[in-house]
Amino acid sequence: MSAATTRSRTQRTPRTPDRLCAEAVGFARAAAEEAAAPGVVGEHVEVVVEGDRVVTHLFECKELGYRGWRWAVTVARASRAKVVTLDETVLLPGPDALLAPEWVPWSERLRPGDMGPGDLLPTDAEDLRLEPGYSGEDAPPPNSVLSQELAERAEAENADLTAADAPEAAADAAPARGSLAALAEELGMRRARVLSRYGLHTSADRWDEGYGAKTPMAQAAPASCVSCGFLVPIGGSLGQAFGVCANEFGPADGHVVSLAYGCGGHSEAAVMPKPPRPAPPVLDETRVDELPLRPAPDSGSVPPADAGANEDLGHS
Repeated sequence: MSAATTRSRTQRTPRTPDRLCAEAVGFARAAAEEAAAPGVVGEHVEVVVEGDRVVTHLFECKELGYRGWRWAVTVARASRAKVVTLDETVLLPGPDALLAPEWVPWSERLRPGDMGPGDLLPTDAEDLRLEPGYSGEDAPPPNSVLSQELAERAEAENADLTAADAPEAAADAAPARGSLAALAEELGMRRARVLSRYGLHTSADRWDEGYGAKTPMAQAAPASCVSCGFLVPIGGSLGQAFGVCANEFGPADGHVVSLAYGCGGHSEAAVMPKPPRPAPPVLDETRVDELPLRPAPDSGSVPPADAGANEDLGHS
């Protein structure tokens, strides 16, 4: 049998704890009570072999708030010595111990809406949402289309347009006309960092989740925002899929919405009809007709009083 085989079998065989160290339960309990307090150390749980003549006694912890924790007292004995000594006493969690949740950095715990007035949110230098913007260097790269001839022509035009009495401070503040800095400032790119492709995609996903085509409001809308008159277009590549809602009565007023989003406040959802006007009444119910108690003589409803005297009754 080789030495390697003997060594591997020896490592797999559980080691037997030192007899004197394993029997020092009272000594270990006294050490645990000295570190904790009397009455807090519970029953003896088990003995764990740490090495040659080194064992750890585990005791239950009855401290409030430390459910499943154990007092671990490690004792040892020197070679050929009959006295057991104390190494350390610590409180360790057991298999079913009540533990605090894993620590999460503040940058990962931050949620939208957590910032308040006066709060500062530092941005990581390696933030994947950002990438370097224009550095301010006016020297064109070797393969740039900005040739030397074009640069000289721009400098000549800039010299002609610069007034003789112009303040030097203003000339220093504004970039030279025709330079890369002036072009970057005109395009809104003269910033230390700009949104990266990853930052654009994450922003688009976040906006589409809140005001996109899959929301319940958009599913019940009569039309999408792409045909709404309250949609304010935005520039850049995101303008091909998003805009800003300007309907004060809509649920997304002032928010970036997807062009596929929609709500009941669509400008062309329905044309409100004019309020109906009732026809003039046939009978004027607002007037009061006077009805006399006795009819007038000339009304024709009764004969005159002397009509009976002159009437021919047909008698001879």
